[in-house]
Amino acid sequence: MTAAASIATGLPEHSRSWRTLPVSAKLFISLIVIAGMATLIYGGVHQSSKNIAEFICYLGIAILASRLKVNLPGITGTLSVNFLFILIGVLELSFTETLILGAVSMLAQCLYPERPKAIQVTFNICAGTVSTALAYFVYHGRWMNLIVANRPVLLGAAACVYFFANAGSIAAVISLTEGRPLTRILVDCYFWSFPYYLVGAAIAGSVAWLNQKFNWETSLLLVPAVYLIYRSYRLYLGKLEDEKRHVEEMASLHLRTIEALALAIEAKDHTTHEHLQRVRVYAIEVAKELGISGTELEALHAAAILHDIGKLAVPEHIISKPGRLTPEEFEKMKIHTLVGAEILERVRFPYPVVPIVRAHHEKWDGSGYPMGLKGQEIPIGARILSAVDFLDALASDRQYRRALPLKEVMQKIVAESGKSFDPKVVAVLQKRYQSLEKMAVAKSTEDINAPLSTAMKIERGLEPAAGFENATVRESAGGEANFLSSIAAARQEAQTLFELSQDLGASLSLGETLSVFSVKLKPMVPYDAIAIYIKRDNELVPEYVNGDNYRLFSSLRIPLGDGLSGWVAQNRKPIVNGNPSVEPGYLNDPTKFSTLRSALALPLEGVSGVIGVLALYRAERDAFTSDSLRILLAVSSKMALSIENALKYQQAESSATTDYLTGLPNARSLFLQLDRELARCKRDNSSLTVMVSDMDGFKQINDRFGHLEGNRVLRLFAQALKDVCREYDYVARMGGDEFVVVAPGLAADAAGKRAEQLRVLAKQAGSEVCGEEILSLSVGQAVYPADGENAEQLLAEADRRMYLEKQKQLSYKDRRVHPRLKCRVMIEMKADADATPVFANLTDVSMGGCYVETTSILAPGSRIRLGFSMDDGTLATEGVVARLDPGAGVAIQFREMNREERDRMFKILEFVQKTTTFHNNRYFENLTKQ
Repeated sequence: MTAAASIATGLPEHSRSWRTLPVSAKLFISLIVIAGMATLIYGGVHQSSKNIAEFICYLGIAILASRLKVNLPGITGTLSVNFLFILIGVLELSFTETLILGAVSMLAQCLYPERPKAIQVTFNICAGTVSTALAYFVYHGRWMNLIVANRPVLLGAAACVYFFANAGSIAAVISLTEGRPLTRILVDCYFWSFPYYLVGAAIAGSVAWLNQKFNWETSLLLVPAVYLIYRSYRLYLGKLEDEKRHVEEMASLHLRTIEALALAIEAKDHTTHEHLQRVRVYAIEVAKELGISGTELEALHAAAILHDIGKLAVPEHIISKPGRLTPEEFEKMKIHTLVGAEILERVRFPYPVVPIVRAHHEKWDGSGYPMGLKGQEIPIGARILSAVDFLDALASDRQYRRALPLKEVMQKIVAESGKSFDPKVVAVLQKRYQSLEKMAVAKSTEDINAPLSTAMKIERGLEPAAGFENATVRESAGGEANFLSSIAAARQEAQTLFELSQDLGASLSLGETLSVFSVKLKPMVPYDAIAIYIKRDNELVPEYVNGDNYRLFSSLRIPLGDGLSGWVAQNRKPIVNGNPSVEPGYLNDPTKFSTLRSALALPLEGVSGVIGVLALYRAERDAFTSDSLRILLAVSSKMALSIENALKYQQAESSATTDYLTGLPNARSLFLQLDRELARCKRDNSSLTVMVSDMDGFKQINDRFGHLEGNRVLRLFAQALKDVCREYDYVARMGGDEFVVVAPGLAADAAGKRAEQLRVLAKQAGSEVCGEEILSLSVGQAVYPADGENAEQLLAEADRRMYLEKQKQLSYKDRRVHPRLKCRVMIEMKADADATPVFANLTDVSMGGCYVETTSILAPGSRIRLGFSMDDGTLATEGVVARLDPGAGVAIQFREMNREERDRMFKILEFVQKTTTFHNNRYFENLTKQ
């Protein structure tokens, strides 16, 4: 059988022209053509013929036999049965006749049915001529006959030489053109036909024996045997072709199954679709560049599509999170490598896909996950996929950042060479990343598959056959594989988190919000007790408590920084499996007992900072996991925002009846409460005392010390007023510096003592803030039913009596011991005789003291010397620091003076007044000039 595979088999499909062939292939083809032409010329010069009729007969049969062709497996060439007549020619015909028979039959085989290029026909004829000449020389050569005297053995050797010379020349062209191994081409495409050459040699020997015994015409009886050989070829190769087609169909089905699995990922994470296409193109091309082929290349092809299938077990809110992952979320994300490997193990791929998927996040230096492999321990497919996956991730738009330029991405990959990635893989990417990107873009535009219809709404189907029910998925013991449980849990978790986020924003009631949250949270993170603490001032107060030890947790008041929850609030960090007993006041009483052994606490951070702490408690030790913390972190921000909004609403609701400054009920609330108390007194026939008070001198505090200090006075007095009143007395602020006390059943003499207490409290509040007795209080009283029957009458009478008392008080001007002088003079201060003088601004002064603006820190009670003039040293006095306002100034009280000291003080006041007037006049003159 002549291997008349044309030269086209040695060329790539997209380029079969002479110009595109490699130089090595061109040289080999030229060598064969020259050798073939030389052989034909030699045969033509030394022509001879034994029997012209026999030659013509065999030539005609050989031409007909050339049309009985079969296709070669694995290449585009053909084989025909005319090799039998070439072997007969070797036995029966002359050298020239045998060359002509081989060349003509080869030409006939090439020209039917298609018309190849001239170079293809030339190469095939010359290769066949060289093969025929070598076979003829083996059989008839003198030195071969000296070595081997057995003719059948020589015939077999000639058939072998013809096979290897003819098939080898064509296989060499394919190898040089496509870069495939020569031996692999011979074994895969030609070696299967070698036994038929040996059978053909036996038939040719039989023809020669018949010719010797009878005549050459008798050998024509074997022509049917030639046809039978051809039919056997056809049947055998047809069966091979069917098997090949079946294998290709199965491989195609396998690939479509892989792509369908990849669509499952796309349905969950739409950013992955183009990612898969790009990674596949890059990975395959890099692998080819590194010389990877066969099953390893097929495995990488599948892994490039399916490497992220394990993300089906990762909750969707983690995959689509528009920001960096928390440590807990990253722990959940890392399982996708193992879950993906477990899923693909069940597919039973015929090539090693699972190790690549499992190891595609390993790093070259061993710092990757899940197994910490390093260097050559990592499968080559995983090393390629790791680098390509990294490149695509940085070069693609993600939820948490925009895509980086490809050049910048490549620089980052090069920087990680030898650390995260295989240097060989990085070298290939660095060399070919631009061409690979063009190839990936072209491949993406060719993809005609539309995205999955995940946004489509199905109109039909009102409800399931069994009706609607809120059911939770319970994992049966040992029933399902780990990855199936992970996928189910992820879906359930995502659904519950979605419902929880919807419910949290549905109410502005703080109690209702916290109650809904605790109910929805328990299926996801089981607990035995829950406490939600709200930060009020510098302590945590339990706002919502449910579960075991309800009373214990409700009684807690936790200072910031103390205990479990206090530490969490202060440091803004969660604690997992902490000890509940360390909460301040939790188990101080020896009679109390708790079964709770582990706690999970995390801060609730709103817009204005930490607003509280969420704490869960369990009876088991170490009952909470990183998954528990991850789920709470996912909802904590939404929870904090809902609590913050509810608190603001609560505050707004409270401000309608509460004074914002003192925290006491306001005038509106006072009238409502007073009406209720009067109704009760009428029912019980009891008395009621209303006390109205107003501060004397409060305006002067605002004028001299500022409104902030005035607010401090009001808060101090309000708190003291609440403390001295009975628990069932009602204390309210009417407005400004006016306060009202409603005291049910308070007798007249007791009311007088209470009024005196209030006057003392007002004086103390003024002294504490201002450092001097500047404040007093006027109090008026009215008693039900003697002074009025309703709220308006009682308040009006108490107010009238209060103003009568106020008129008896000395006015502020009369009550001042010394008048004050407003000024602006630079003075000199000295803490003691050896101290360095400090300059300060004198803002007001009197015979009793002064106020100096300075940044110096002077302890109250320390003695100080003041110099008022740089020129006259006698204008000086001494005093004691009465009050320190850090960063603002100090109030100084002068010591008691004798006559001479008072005279000097009058001179100081006169000097200060003149200096202030001089500077003021100069200032106004400058203004008028401008």
